Amino acid sequence: MSIAKYVDHTILAANATASQIITLCEEAKEHNFFSVCVNTSYVPLAKEHTNGSDVAVCAVVGFPLGMMDTASKVFEAKTAVENGADEIDMVINVGKLKDGENDYVENEIRLIKEAIGSRVLKVIIETCYLTDEEKERASKLSVNANADFVKTSTGFGTGGAAYEDIQIMKDAVAGKAQLKASGGVRDYETAQKYIDMGVTRLGTSSGIKIIQGGTADEGSY
Repeated sequence: MSIAKYVDHTILAANATASQIITLCEEAKEHNFFSVCVNTSYVPLAKEHTNGSDVAVCAVVGFPLGMMDTASKVFEAKTAVENGADEIDMVINVGKLKDGENDYVENEIRLIKEAIGSRVLKVIIETCYLTDEEKERASKLSVNANADFVKTSTGFGTGGAAYEDIQIMKDAVAGKAQLKASGGVRDYETAQKYIDMGVTRLGTSSGIKIIQGGTADEGSY
């Protein structure tokens, strides 16, 4: 499979404009990326500009902190799919995980998955804030709650994807969920190594550089 088909082509900046979202969609169609990944306010626009193509629309929920209450996240996810989102990338409540409130974390994931039905749910565990034990636990809770993917990072924390974290997550899910590496995936070699490790999706704003074999600047997601 072409490396382009692993890419969720992403713009999540606070100052992203409508014209940038339209460009994102046109680039995704041109380069045959799997999806565009946007904030929920831009889902209708992204759907409009990917309509009739193979490009999916992915929306982030509870982004980037994950600290809002469960009902708010569920409502945001449900609204996003009603507006045309094909996939949801949700941020867990990291504080609840670190406090050992496993039931809270698992229940929140489960309720969002139930709200979006057959759409794909990716769970962002924000590895930069977690110990190895917490990364393992978050991944297992995601599987228990029927998530489709576990994902490393928002790209807005103190660190992004790391090979060691992907290995921990891979071992934890034991084939019961797919893996998405995001945050700092900016060149072909890095992307290919993640794929070789078993990652099936890459979250990046550097997709064009990656498929062209180049390297994006450090400011890229």
